[in-house]
Amino acid sequence: MLASTFRLVIRLHLKLPPESFPGFVPEFASRDRSPYHLEGKLRMVNETLKLKNIGPIAEADVQFGDLTVLVGPQATGKSIFLQFLKLVLDARPIAGFFTEHGLNWRRDLTSFLELYVGEGAGSLWQPGRSEIRWHGSSVDLDALVKSKKQGGAEKSFLIPAQRVLAFSRNGWFRPFNDYNAGDPFSVRDFSEKLRRLMESNGDRHQSIYPQDGRLQAEIHDLLSTSIFGGFHLELDKKGPQKRLVLHGNGTQIPYMVWSAGQREFVPLLLGLYWLLPAKPKRFGSIEWVMIEELEMGLHPKAIAAMFFLVLELMWRGYRVCLSTHSPQVLDLVWVFQSLRGRSADPKKILSIFDVKSTPFTIKLVKAGLTKTAKVYYFDPESRTTRDISSLDPAAVEQVESGWGGLTELSGRVADMVAEAAGSDRDR
Repeated sequence: MLASTFRLVIRLHLKLPPESFPGFVPEFASRDRSPYHLEGKLRMVNETLKLKNIGPIAEADVQFGDLTVLVGPQATGKSIFLQFLKLVLDARPIAGFFTEHGLNWRRDLTSFLELYVGEGAGSLWQPGRSEIRWHGSSVDLDALVKSKKQGGAEKSFLIPAQRVLAFSRNGWFRPFNDYNAGDPFSVRDFSEKLRRLMESNGDRHQSIYPQDGRLQAEIHDLLSTSIFGGFHLELDKKGPQKRLVLHGNGTQIPYMVWSAGQREFVPLLLGLYWLLPAKPKRFGSIEWVMIEELEMGLHPKAIAAMFFLVLELMWRGYRVCLSTHSPQVLDLVWVFQSLRGRSADPKKILSIFDVKSTPFTIKLVKAGLTKTAKVYYFDPESRTTRDISSLDPAAVEQVESGWGGLTELSGRVADMVAEAAGSDRDR
């Protein structure tokens, strides 16, 4: 019900005829699957990853769009899926990073998974039953782990759900070896990357946010009003230990006094700094960006601001994968997928984000309207994935009409209130 109401509001706001929203635009799913070029590199539209019998996943079969969104209850395998996606893309750089930091997995798959996914994760892989298929071809994970070929450039960047752990209590980033060997690699790696970013970049800038050459002014304004409340993020070097602080109105606020949303957002922001350099368009060899729980700790308005940054990531040519528990994220995905290929006014779409209409923001919206999106539900009962990309509120299947369960509670509440109000009128 909530999804249907939202779609009606958007249709009226954008002044589009009812036939513009028959659920999911059919040609969206069956678009031309021919290869296309991005900055001189050949990329296939129908890239797929299939996992079988890995931890809580019996079978996850995902075909990626320019944007891929994973939804479902906790502990259904969304995080594991993203970690295995990164492993398929970056097995050699990850092994090289282990060696660089003195971690020994003895060329054993169980030991490798204990270091990579985290302590206790060795049992995720069941020899003879577990399987990985990348673009339809089998991946020999055991051979990858035993290979002596290590290092090389990474193709992906993963921002984990536990990103707040990247901070120490004094407001600085923890180095890789500050963690226990059994802590997830995704957290340790993310923390180390932010530490290196600050060490290489931070000393040259007292102001970390906003900072010249990092993010456009329109996005600065959007983030400042929705997340920072007028405060700036600064590097404080006055004491014996460097630290990040919020500064505004003549007041300096240390990390331990920040709001929960600010603690969650700052590592996410700095991760995006890494990915959004002034020049070139993308960072190094990175092609894939994975963000777990984009919405964590954020108000719906701030979630919309973060989704606008996702638009910039896609405009720059990154393939983006999100996991989420937020109906607001799917609201915005639905807007773009429903309007794709139509003559919607970009200025109307910008008003949803409450962002200024400028050549830059219009460019991002227009780019977003050319991108493909896929949405997959991780079903806790069957332990499989289901393609719910249409996000159709009229679908017979509740999992699709309820957007993977994200709108079911609101719908039941609305139905109950309407029923109670009707009963009261009948008395």
